[in-house]
Amino acid sequence: MKETPVRAISQARPGGPEVLEVIETERPEPGPTEILVRVHAAGVNPADWKTRERGALADGTRPPFTLGWDVSGVVEAVGRGVTLFAPGDEVFGMPRFPHPAGAYAEYVTAPARHFAPLPAGLDHVHGAALPLAALTAWQALVDTAAVRPGDRVLIHAAAGGVGHLAVQVAKARGAYVIGTASAAKHDFLRDLGADEVVDYTTTDFAEAVRNVDVALDTIGGDYGPRSLRTLRRGGTLVSVLPLEEFFPVDEARAADVRAVFVLVEPDHTGLREIAALVESGRLRVRVDAVFALEDAAKAHALGEAGRTTGKIVLSVAS
Repeated sequence: MKETPVRAISQARPGGPEVLEVIETERPEPGPTEILVRVHAAGVNPADWKTRERGALADGTRPPFTLGWDVSGVVEAVGRGVTLFAPGDEVFGMPRFPHPAGAYAEYVTAPARHFAPLPAGLDHVHGAALPLAALTAWQALVDTAAVRPGDRVLIHAAAGGVGHLAVQVAKARGAYVIGTASAAKHDFLRDLGADEVVDYTTTDFAEAVRNVDVALDTIGGDYGPRSLRTLRRGGTLVSVLPLEEFFPVDEARAADVRAVFVLVEPDHTGLREIAALVESGRLRVRVDAVFALEDAAKAHALGEAGRTTGKIVLSVAS
């Protein structure tokens, strides 16, 4: 008996949000060590619309393909050798990044260890908003910069998807947190625990902030070079954009500053640490807008406008 086709969002060519369209495809089947997840919600990230516009995934895959890496849903089936999960388990994760995952769909398959149990009390919309952004913050601040109690941490775009989670991760590590954001978002950041907030529209952070141990750049352009002036000798600048695209590495070396680029990767252990922070009340994700799967183009248009606070999510299944 032929299976009922499932819905997904695909693009056949590079371009703007209008290239995203609903298609019908076959339900995937989990291979060895993999799980099949019925997607309840999928997060939308800058990596998604940049990939859409470029028309190529990081591994060179060309259209047609289905975007998306943030997933929250329910395990439908498990492949050979899987012991972490069973059908019916609620999970969240960032499967396969930066390789094709196809999260903008009703079902995805991926290695079991690219997922973790959904934090207790968290719904799927908020679960889908967490993985890529929270893992980026965790891997940048904890695994790479080794933030410790008392460190002064500067976070750019602190009210954004990665930024607002990075503020909370740094606070959970005992840091003193300074964030850059427009004035309208200052109360939000203080509520998250930020100790200082700099309005980048009226104040040059490079003049206002000093003696920083760790700076997290999620913007690019001249933010990395300007952040050198805020860092103490021996400090660390972590960028989530490739340094070679914009950053004078020699200048960082001369300033005795470590400058590194972090590309987030699937991380079962990191997801469990993030889940523990959520369950303890020390980490909460802000969802700015929710769209239906078929409205993925509208979600991309909103994200590219650059005015959101927190994350955008696609609701896939109830």
